Formats: sequence, structure tokens, C-alpha cells
Amino acid sequence: MEPIQVAAIFLGVVVLYFLSCIRILLEYQRGVIFRLGRALPNPKGPGIILVLWPIDRMVRVSLRTHVEDVPTQDIITRDNVSVHVNAVVYFRVIEPMKAILEVENYLYATSQLSQTTLRSILGQAELDELLAKREKINRSLQETIDQQTDPWGIKVALVEVKHVDLPETMKRAMAKQAESERERRAKVIHAEGEFQAAARLRDAADTIVGRPMAMQMRFLQALTDVGAENNSTIVFPVPIELFRSFLEESAKDGEPDAPHAPAARRA
Repeated sequence: MEPIQVAAIFLGVVVLYFLSCIRILLEYQRGVIFRLGRALPNPKGPGIILVLWPIDRMVRVSLRTHVEDVPTQDIITRDNVSVHVNAVVYFRVIEPMKAILEVENYLYATSQLSQTTLRSILGQAELDELLAKREKINRSLQETIDQQTDPWGIKVALVEVKHVDLPETMKRAMAKQAESERERRAKVIHAEGEFQAAARLRDAADTIVGRPMAMQMRFLQALTDVGAENNSTIVFPVPIELFRSFLEESAKDGEPDAPHAPAARRA
């Protein structure tokens, strides 16, 4: 074989080798390269990089936000109520070197940590707090998980409790409680209305008590309202006090004049 042919073959093999060493990383990807088993100081990418096989090995890490669905967990709250709760965790890798070097599988580790933290945090809360103070519980979950995943180079952005499944007996008890609460509010509102109406009637009575004519005018107005109904018979009691002023006026008008004393005769 000619030396030129050997050189051409060697050159072709070298070109093919370098072409096989080319790797392309997308904008959201970083590459952690191990050279002879030792990690290079800084992750590579994005763009075109060279991985010198077989002395180099590259591990791709995505910097996008991961959405991890936490499976349904059986939890007993602080007030001894058994519930089924599931959640969702949003996290992303901010330090690719730590995510690869500090933990074997950061996705699986974060998922397991989310499940155990969900059991721990919700087990310390009461049922009413779990249902009414969801934002507080979500914030507590996020802070706890983020603190534990920080050595792995992972930032937990958000944790949301998706669904709380209650037992049927607890649902019926809560429905009865809600119905009783609504009845209590209705009775309180009705009593408050009666109190305000009584206060207004008292004020009206205080206004009328010193003005008998006002009482008579109110009585005549009531008769007018009753007379508008032609198809009904209404027995309306009339207190004698209403006519007292009329009787007094009549007595004054019909009283005869006093007789004049006869004139004294002169002797």
C-alpha cells in the first residue's frame, strides 16, 4: 500500500473520530464532562462541544423547570383524621455540577423527598387548616423541600397541594356542620332584624305618645289601607282612647252657658 494511501486513510480516520466527538447542546442544556473519571471544573454548553471519546464522558443536564407529580399519600392529620392528599412540585437545576456529583439521581431523590415532606408537614396540621389555609401549607412545603435540595443544586420554585380526599363520614359531618352554621346565621340575622324593627317602633311610639292627633291620623291611614281590599272582611279593634279627644271636644262644645244672677232690686 502506498504511503499516500496510508496517510489518506489515517487522515480520514482522524476526521471521522473528531466528527464523532462533536456534541451539540441546546440552549437549556448543560454538559458535565468526566475526563478519565474526574469532572471538569465547569459544565459545558450550550452549542458545539468536543467530547474526546473514550477518555471523556458527558452527562446532559436540563435547566428547564421539572414538574413532579407527588403520588397520593395516606396522611393522618393532627386531629386524627385520615385523608388522601396528592401534590405537584415545580423545581429546576441551577447548579449542574452539584446535581450530578452530590446525588445519584436528582429527579428520583427530589420525588422521594417531596413525598416524605408532604407526610411530615400535613401530619402536623389540623383538617380545618389543611382545607382553609392552603397557601400557608404550600409555602411551608416549598421552604422545607427547597432547604433540603439546596445542597444538590436544585431550586424548588413552587409546591401545590392538588387534591384532598376526605372519608365519606367526614364529608357528611362537615355538611351537617355547614348546614347548622347557615341556620345559625339566618337566626342571628332574623333576630337582628327584629331588634332593629322593635327599636324603630319604640321611637315611633315615643313620637306619637305626646301627639294624640298623630295617633288618629295613623289609625285613619290604617283604615284606608284596609278598605282597599274589597273581597275580605277584617275585624279591626278600635281602642276607646282614640275617641277621647273627640268626646272632650264635643263636651266642651255642647256645655250650656251658666245662668246669670238676677239683678238686685232697689228698695
